[in-house]
Amino acid sequence: MGCALTQPQRITVLGATGSIGLSTLDVIARHPERYQAFALSGFSRLTELEALCLRHRPCFAAVPDADSARHLQGSLLAAGLETRVLVGEQGLCEIAAHPDVDAVMAAIVGAAGLQPTLAAVEAGKRVLLANKEALVMSGALFMQSVRRSNAVLLPIDSEHNAIFQCLPTDYSRGLADVGVRRILLTASGGPFRELPLERLPDVSPEQACAHPNWSMGRKISVDSASMMNKGLELIEACWLFDARPAQIEVVIHPQSVIHSLVDYVDGSVLAQLGNPDMRTPISHALAWPERIDSGVSALDLFSVARLDFQAPDEQRFPCLRLARQAAEAGASAPAMLNAANEVAVAAFLDRRIRFTEIASIIDEVLNREAVIAVETLDAVLQADVRARAVAGQWLVRHGR
Repeated sequence: MGCALTQPQRITVLGATGSIGLSTLDVIARHPERYQAFALSGFSRLTELEALCLRHRPCFAAVPDADSARHLQGSLLAAGLETRVLVGEQGLCEIAAHPDVDAVMAAIVGAAGLQPTLAAVEAGKRVLLANKEALVMSGALFMQSVRRSNAVLLPIDSEHNAIFQCLPTDYSRGLADVGVRRILLTASGGPFRELPLERLPDVSPEQACAHPNWSMGRKISVDSASMMNKGLELIEACWLFDARPAQIEVVIHPQSVIHSLVDYVDGSVLAQLGNPDMRTPISHALAWPERIDSGVSALDLFSVARLDFQAPDEQRFPCLRLARQAAEAGASAPAMLNAANEVAVAAFLDRRIRFTEIASIIDEVLNREAVIAVETLDAVLQADVRARAVAGQWLVRHGR
């Protein structure tokens, strides 16, 4: 089935129906002379995926199962589209590594994004990395593959994109060699930054998902409320910028205007500022090393008026402590941390556990499972499976 290709860069959007995917497609639509949506994937929001296909007319789409594929393929054919619908993880890997693709937005949430993101890397693509779990789970293997394939890896998380913008171009020589003393990773503190501690056990999923500054999916919103999101970002930053955990400090900055900072040995601190809108880092990575209009309004410093900072309270945010513990342990610990968190957050969103029990489950997994070397992707996936099993045992034991 043919699909006419045009001159603009061809972009695969993995996780097209999520907040990052939709923001990416918004930026693409603003610059039709530069970009076209070559392939889109969706998981549960298949009605939305169909609407996106009708609007952006990609060559390929990928869905989780054969029934969904048949339904979507029939609908698109009836509408006169030549979009070819692929199925499952194999389909995701195919659209990520397709020879006609110039860049891949890796925005599938969680461990499910690991293999297609790796497929894009191994194919030597420009990879716009929004799936932090890929690096958290398989950091060493992932970065080895980046170097081996000469893929271009550009961070999309607003914090990592800010760090990337504030570092010198030759930072790969080593942070100390380019005069960097430390990286300051900012965090909003989420919706529970000032909530009395005794009320934390009783917060609802709706409260956890009501982020004060950002519009995000449910899972990442809960991670932000627990600050596990910042813990995962700490681990990701270690791999992206070849940093030790001790070189990264988390700073709560409620306004979410400064997206992160880099502290240099001469006393200079460089920061990247902007409105809290993911189209800024997305457009930066799409056009890098150029700059394009993202659709984001200019930052009004007079309206912001003040910038506040405080140290995170690990009694309030034990997930941040657990993530740093996993970062320092290395090997399989980050993969186990991520797996346990995914199980725990899903249980919280299903109202099976309290918010404060997310950290309890993760703590038990990290304490019960031995940290082992992960020199292959199979070893990473086995660590993920074992951690999920232990987290599941916690739920059964506590009648959840």
